[in-house]
Parts: sequence; structure tokens; C-alpha cells
Amino acid sequence: MRKLLIALFTLTLIAPQLNAQSDVLPNDHAPWELITDKGEDYRSALGLEITTPPSFPVRTMAEWEEIQSLVITWAGFNRILKQIAFYAKEECEVIIIASSESSVINYLNSNNAGGPPFDNLDNITIIEDDFDSIWGRDYGAHTIYRDDVEELLLVDWIYNRNRPADDNVPLTIGQHLGLPVYATTQSPYDLMATGGNFMADGMGTAFSSELIFEENEGGNTWWGAQYPDHTEDEIDAIMEDFMGIDRYIKMDVLPYDGIHHIDMHMKLLDEETLIIGEYPAGVADGPQIEANMEYVLENFDSSFGTPYEIVRVQMPPDGNAYPNTNGAYRTYTNMVFVNGTVLVPTYEAQYDQPALEIIQNELPGYNVVGIECNDIIELSGAIHCITKAVGVSDPLLIVHDHLEDTYEDVLDYQVDATVKHVSGIASADVVYRVDGSDWTSQPMTLTDATNDIWTAYIPAQAVGAQVQYYIDADATSGKQQMRPIVAPEGHWTFNILDSSVGIEELQEVSPIAEVYPNPANAITIIKLDMPSSENIDLTLKDMLGRTVEVIHQGSVGFGEQKYFIDASRLNPGAYVVDLTIGVQRYSRPLMVR
Repeated sequence: MRKLLIALFTLTLIAPQLNAQSDVLPNDHAPWELITDKGEDYRSALGLEITTPPSFPVRTMAEWEEIQSLVITWAGFNRILKQIAFYAKEECEVIIIASSESSVINYLNSNNAGGPPFDNLDNITIIEDDFDSIWGRDYGAHTIYRDDVEELLLVDWIYNRNRPADDNVPLTIGQHLGLPVYATTQSPYDLMATGGNFMADGMGTAFSSELIFEENEGGNTWWGAQYPDHTEDEIDAIMEDFMGIDRYIKMDVLPYDGIHHIDMHMKLLDEETLIIGEYPAGVADGPQIEANMEYVLENFDSSFGTPYEIVRVQMPPDGNAYPNTNGAYRTYTNMVFVNGTVLVPTYEAQYDQPALEIIQNELPGYNVVGIECNDIIELSGAIHCITKAVGVSDPLLIVHDHLEDTYEDVLDYQVDATVKHVSGIASADVVYRVDGSDWTSQPMTLTDATNDIWTAYIPAQAVGAQVQYYIDADATSGKQQMRPIVAPEGHWTFNILDSSVGIEELQEVSPIAEVYPNPANAITIIKLDMPSSENIDLTLKDMLGRTVEVIHQGSVGFGEQKYFIDASRLNPGAYVVDLTIGVQRYSRPLMVR
């Protein structure tokens, strides 16, 4: 009954959009999919996939790793798909599942809403095949590797929609690339799940909402099939057997996100950084998002054993409405990595500019590209929802817990990294520079052969120095890889702090590093530079000291944090950004025009 109630609630959200785009299936169920009694066999690929777990250890790829292909389905919203293909084909092969190759080519080669004609169709592959919908993230195949970096394999889950053609697309991709496809379609390994409700860090940790329980608690589906029937322990075991996930973090579903996919409000940027959507205080899914992040921070560290860093980006309004008042579920977290490019959904310039700036600051060196998604977001999805990556066949894996700011100015800085390739590692280097000087290489040595740990040391630097560095590795086969993948333009940074500055003195320096633009009339960014992880109250007050807006209450991590307010909603005049940390209080003036 709970599933039926959720479905009926979702229908009230999507019905107006279906009238406008009747030929395009939403990310959730369309009405006719819920009432049909045809009960197609969504496991029609049975017999062509491997339905027992791999007999060897496997690892699920992280999204920021190197990929060979990006898969999209040509099922409407051609303007958006053309722009995705335009940028992605500069990074990898773009595989387009389509009903007509000639129609796709004609659109790519024409001047239309998607942009000017393509100069060429290099890296474009079109496969004519059946499909039901555009939402390839949810029904697409997942990349796994045997023994971390060896054989490339795909995994296909049961799709939680009455769309049998979609559910067979992973097999099409596997056949095209010549890859084995493992499928969680037969008991006791049957598992229903969607790609938009899953993200992994490449080290065995994954996140989902508790939708994963609803999809696997037994009973009848709306279309006549059976839901798998599993306990949480059984779900975890299937994920570990097929995906190598040994820590599976599940969070409460959100009340206003009808599809309950976590990619609509959060994303892993690396092994220890989560970017999450933020609403104004008390609005829509904001309270539940914050509660979920509190749960994560209080109960889990990153795979490195370090606290997760939380970066916030605005969930922009749809006009004056949010999802709790029938506004579209606008989100910037529904973005996708395509090697050195990151494609981000955009909606409205006044909100897009600060959001893209936040993302670019978190991903230096990446080509961060915005693609306008106002039409498709009405159907509960954006760029991440309609793309699915396939990893490279010979990954050169580099995993590194980047160095943090330090007071150390005498001892050298130890840099450890897991560096691994199927052919072996010929050499690895830490490449660093100080205060923007020339780059210098420090050779790494294999210090732990069992765990493929390589180590080098960056020489100690004087107080006040800023060190930038990246890792460059060569496999025995000749393959080269860097981490970050966009190095040297993108790199890690740490600062040498002055240990003579005590805590009392640090507290005299306001953590409110910047408020901009100031004066303001639209989205305004409040940048904090936190000397440590703290619980804070960040508010906007008028000149009489009355609270106008609660910007953030709760825990924040060490270092730079960004928050935002919409000054266009405020009356012109003088305000104060007020920050309280324990008994310490800091403020910064803000003028609104």
C-alpha cells in the first residue's frame, strides 16, 4: 500500500508536465504504466547475462575515474542531448541509443535549438535499438573491475519501472563493447534498484536512499511482476557480491522528491567530499537533507577514515515556488563527470552563476559547463539522470587522501597513494610547486607491495607557504595517468600555518571571510573560513537585530564553506550577517539594493 500511495502522490506532481510532453516518459511512472496489466517480462535478457555473482573480488568505479564511453538515449529533449554529446565527445566515445540513426545524424548536423552543426561526428556511435525512455542513468549498466583494475565488467540491476526495453539496454551496451554483463535478476540474487539512487566512492562505500528497501520488500509491482523480497543484510550481501560494496549507507527518503533518487540533491565530488543541495531554512526537502547529512557525519567517516566535507549549493526556486509549493525540483547536483569535463544543469542566470562558481572552486582545472534544463527538470530529472558512463578497459587507479593545512614547517610532508594497473607500475611521482613557482617532481617508491602503496615526501616549507601538488604515474604498459585527472591545471593545495598563533588569536579573526556581491540584489555568497569543525548559527539580521533569515544551523567542517541567500527577496537596506560559534560572535555588514 505504501508503494501505491507514493505512486499516486507522484502522479499529482507529474501530470501537468505529461500533458505538455505526452510522448516523453517521466523519470517516475506515467499513469498508463501504473494501471497496465500486461506484465511484460522485464527480465527478457535472461540467459544472455550472468546471473550469479563474480567468483572473484570486484570494485565499483567512482564517477570521477577515467571513462571510455558516455551512453545517452535519444528519446526526446534533443536540444539537451545534442549539447551533452557536443561536450562529451571531446572527452570520450558518446554512444547514442536511438530508433533512427539518420534522424540523430540529421539533428547533430543541423543548426537548431541544440546549437550549430557538429564539425564532425568523431567519437559518436549510434546504435539502433529498442528503448522506452530517456532515463539511462536509472536503467544503465554499472562499471565494475575484477581485482580493482583488471577485467572490465558490467552489472545490470532490475529496473523499477514497467519498461522492458529500457531494462535490456545494458545488454546492448555489453554486446557493443564486448563486455560480460552480470545481472541481479534471479533469486537469490535478484535486486531491484536505480542508478540515480546510487553513488560509490571507488573504495567500497556507496550511498542510496531507503527507496532501496521499498524496491526489495516483496509483493506485487504495479505492472504484474514481483518485487524481490530481501532483508537489509541480504541487500548488502548482493551489493558486496556483485559490486564490491562493503559499506552501504542508506538515508531517509525526502518528502517532496517523488522519485527518491539521491542524485537530485547530492553528489560525491571525491572520496571525502559531498556537495548537497540547500534550500532556505524550513523549505521543501531542506530539513530532511540536513537531517540526512547529520546522520552521515555522526555515523560515518570517509573511506580514508576522515570526516566527510560537506559543500552546499543552492536548490534554486522555480519562479517563486519550491517543490513543496508545486515548483519544479531544480537542482545543480544532478551533474556528471566526463573525464576532464563536468556537465551541470542550469536554469536561470541569477542562480546559475554562483552555483557554477561553487562547483568550479571545488573542482579546479575541470571544464565546468552549464546546460539549460528547465524543460526536462519538470519530469524529475536532469543531466545525471540521462547519462551513464562506462569505464576504461585498462584503468590506472590512483587513490590519495590529500594533505590538509598543517603547522609543520620542519619535517617533510609524506604523500601516500594507492597506485595500481593490471600491467604493474613502472614509475610514480609527486609533482609539486610552492607559491606558484615551477613544478618539481619527487619520485615515489613502493612502500607497501601488498596494498600497492607508493610514497614520496614534499620538502618542508616555511610558514605562510602554499603547496600545490598532484600525482603522475606510468604503467608498465606505457599508460600514463594523473590524479586529479585534470592535473596540472587541477591539483591539491595545502598551506603552512603559523603555529605561534594561538586559538584565542585565531578566534579574533572572523571566520566570515567574504560576503559577495555587496551591495547585493540577487544571489549572495557568504564564504566562511572555519579554523576547525564546529556547530554554528549563521543568520541574517536587520539593523534592529531581528532575525530575517536563518541561513544555517548545525555542524560545519574545517576550512572553506559557502552559503547563500537570495537578496532579491529582501527589502532594500542595511543588514548584518551574524555568525555564532559557542560564545564567540562575528558579523559582517550587507547592503541590499
